[in-house]
Amino acid sequence: MKRDEPQSMLRIWGRLSSINVQKVVWCARELHLDHERIDIGNYQGELDTEAYVRLNPNRQIPVIEDFRDTDVAGEPFVLWESNAIVRYLCARYGEGTLWPSDVKARASADRWMDWQTTAFSPAMVQAFLQCVRVPAEQRDEAVVAKSCARTEPLAAMLDAALAGREFIGGDRFTMADISLACAAHRWMGTPVTHAPRPHLERWLTEMRARPAATGILILPLR
Repeated sequence: MKRDEPQSMLRIWGRLSSINVQKVVWCARELHLDHERIDIGNYQGELDTEAYVRLNPNRQIPVIEDFRDTDVAGEPFVLWESNAIVRYLCARYGEGTLWPSDVKARASADRWMDWQTTAFSPAMVQAFLQCVRVPAEQRDEAVVAKSCARTEPLAAMLDAALAGREFIGGDRFTMADISLACAAHRWMGTPVTHAPRPHLERWLTEMRARPAATGILILPLR
């Protein structure tokens, strides 16, 4: 891993096929933040280098370095954990837009972001891995079925929450839509049988059409 001089004021570490990197890049684009992305995470050893471990001792992606926000020594602000990064960027650069000013609206967005990372994504991960990343001849259909059984009720819950709403928070796009849409895109794009979800599907189509999501919410999954 080579840590060169920054080419922009925000550096994002991580491969774009990662759902967690997708959230951060999409968020940066929505906020019109000049940024660069370092493609890391595909090859063995990159996340275990001494330099990277200093950035993220968990050896995971994404990580950001914000050169707009340096300490007294001139070092950039470093942050890991995707939803924490999204929250930080929105609070720092999108107050009143992606970061709701109203405390109840912001708490609702936080709730959905936590739900995405603690319930929705963990439920679907095995179906996604088995059907997208694991070779067909090695696929475990029992694992897929169990994952689908866990995820479909959650997809139904999200569908119901979106009924009559343009966005998850109502009439305004917020940080919660970013985290949820990345996860919903992954679930609806996983090649398994899905029950009809008209509200979720309508909302997800609109999320994919946002200019900032270009090249991020794409199919087929990889």
